[in-house]
Amino acid sequence: MGVAVSNTNNRARSRHMRKNPTDAERALWNILRNRQVLGYKFRRQAPMGPYIVDFVCFENRLIIEVDGAQHMERADYDVDRTTWLASAGYKVIRFWNNQVLEEMGAVRETIFATVEGLSPPS
Repeated sequence: MGVAVSNTNNRARSRHMRKNPTDAERALWNILRNRQVLGYKFRRQAPMGPYIVDFVCFENRLIIEVDGAQHMERADYDVDRTTWLASAGYKVIRFWNNQVLEEMGAVRETIFATVEGLSPPS
C-alpha cells in the first residue's frame, strides 16, 4: 500500500513500513528479493517523490503495488498516484492482497512476463 507523505516523513515512514509488512507484502518480497526475478534488484517501501511505493526496480523502472481493501475507497487517489509515477517514467502493476496470497503462481508469472517485456535485449 503506497502512501503520499511529506518528503520529510518519507524516510521514517518507509522504514516503518519495511519493518511492518502486510502478509501479502511479505509473501511477494520472498519472490522479489535477492535478484530472483531475472537478476533485477527490487527495493521495498521506497520513497518516490511524494509517495512510498511497495516495490520498485530502478533498473527497468517497474513499480509493483499490493493493494488491500482500503484501495477500493481511494480509487481516485490511486489513479492520480499512478499517473504521477508514470509521468516519472515508471510502469506500475497492481495486485490485490488476496491475489498475492491465493494465486502466487499467476502473480509470479505476471511479474516475470512484465520484467521480460521491459528488459533490454541482451
